[in-house]
Amino acid sequence: MGLDLTLFMADWGRLGAFPVGERIDALDGTVWPPGGDESLRYGRSGGWQWPPGPGAAWCAAYEFFTTTGSYRPHSRAGDGWADMRPLADVSVREAMDAFLGGLIWDADPDDDPALTGGEGFFPPVTDPRRPHLLLVCPPEEVERKVPAWDGVEPCLDGLRAPFASECEGWAGRPDSFEGFAALLREWGDVVREAARRGWGLVGVP
Repeated sequence: MGLDLTLFMADWGRLGAFPVGERIDALDGTVWPPGGDESLRYGRSGGWQWPPGPGAAWCAAYEFFTTTGSYRPHSRAGDGWADMRPLADVSVREAMDAFLGGLIWDADPDDDPALTGGEGFFPPVTDPRRPHLLLVCPPEEVERKVPAWDGVEPCLDGLRAPFASECEGWAGRPDSFEGFAALLREWGDVVREAARRGWGLVGVP
């Protein structure tokens, strides 16, 4: 999948004040305003990027330390989880499903909110082959993911055997269990920070 991922967290109330068709551009234009220092956008090494000026601090972008900006590692991690989940303990499977659902994996891909504009919060997708959204996770969904991650994190090492059985050495799957676990831990950090603020998450290509 030749897409990049730009992940934003945002105050849903502030974002919702923009017209539906302008909300995606509002995120990008607030974090990286026109005429700003482009090196801040392309020269980052990872972590949160905040807009310049205190008045614009209603959203931020996150760059993953464990990827190069490509959506591919996230897609591969989601596919890897789909492969290994039948081998996971039931409690871990349920918690991981709740955590990853709507982020990088969906039990039924047709239910992905990014395909529908996030229940009308964003413009509907007219061509699924050219998405303008990769994920939409409103604040109430983010909040529910925190206890799910709290249930997953201590059990991550128990997924080594399922990973080795179903993913190791397979094209289109994470290269290593360590990389898979590190990416999930980053998602855990992102979700906790967004939940702490009561904000939602938006991923755009």
